[in-house]
Amino acid sequence: MASSKLMKAIRVSEFGAPSVLKLCLDIPVPTLGQKQVLIRVQACGVNPVETYIRSGSFARKPSLPYTPGSDVAGVVEAVGDGVRLLQAGDRVFTTATETGGYAEYTVASEDSVHRLPESLDYKQGAAIGIPYFTAYRALFHKAHAKAGETVLIHGASGGVGIAACQLARAFGLRVLGTAGTPEGMKLVLSNGAHVAFNHRENDYLDRIQAAMNGQGVNVIVEMLSNVNLGNDLKLLALGGRVTVVGCRGTVEINPRDTMLKESSIIGVAMFSASKEEMAESAAALFAGLEAGWLRPAVGPQYPLEKAAQAHEDIINNPGASGKMVLTM
Repeated sequence: MASSKLMKAIRVSEFGAPSVLKLCLDIPVPTLGQKQVLIRVQACGVNPVETYIRSGSFARKPSLPYTPGSDVAGVVEAVGDGVRLLQAGDRVFTTATETGGYAEYTVASEDSVHRLPESLDYKQGAAIGIPYFTAYRALFHKAHAKAGETVLIHGASGGVGIAACQLARAFGLRVLGTAGTPEGMKLVLSNGAHVAFNHRENDYLDRIQAAMNGQGVNVIVEMLSNVNLGNDLKLLALGGRVTVVGCRGTVEINPRDTMLKESSIIGVAMFSASKEEMAESAAALFAGLEAGWLRPAVGPQYPLEKAAQAHEDIINNPGASGKMVLTM
């Protein structure tokens, strides 16, 4: 299916600062292969990992030039040979793309494309992908969290944080969340946390300890491990687990803090999930969409041409509030 149509897309031709994200107006609409789907993009989620990839500091480097973005929501424009479950006109969201989501059109493999329920708009659809699949992986595949346990979500007001609050609450955990602003704390409480703490206040760790009656927490979902990991180890209960979802540098910890409690530090990367794990996550998340407890909270919105500003803000803004999205 050759295409002579052109589209707008963000292209990265060298790794570096947000300014390397360039808007191009004459990129050919990508062509479809076997079992692939062409989507007209309405919105695309912006994830912190995309800033690490763009800077060149991430372990996986795409070949240049490339278009960032994996979490799109939009309408199926066309399907390739062998696609069975989708057809032109379907409203969909993705967990990965082949050609990048910061664009008017993207190609995705059929197994990473899911139907978007009518109850959600496209911006909410663009907020599902990496955040919810990562939160599910951290809580259940990696930490093996169980109903009745207590989870602390450190940085709970961003995309992954809100997803983790909703999931943990729905699966019967006691949920503590931290945020950096009063608005963030409100958002965290309205999305499933039982208690919220402001991680900019000096005594917030003491407050968490007090809220736990000195019992410690079973699971911590950690978005900024280069700042918090040492403190996290002190907050854990016997057999506690910290899942490292986000990190922006190095940190010094005392391994002795893991010994007495026999606690674990576990890294999380959605890219490492098997097909079976992705299918399990999708089934659990669909149940949440149907039951109504999975409701993506959309945060700051930027037009496509402001992608560089979005990358700047997702790293430097003091308080996250919901999922950042680009709109077409």
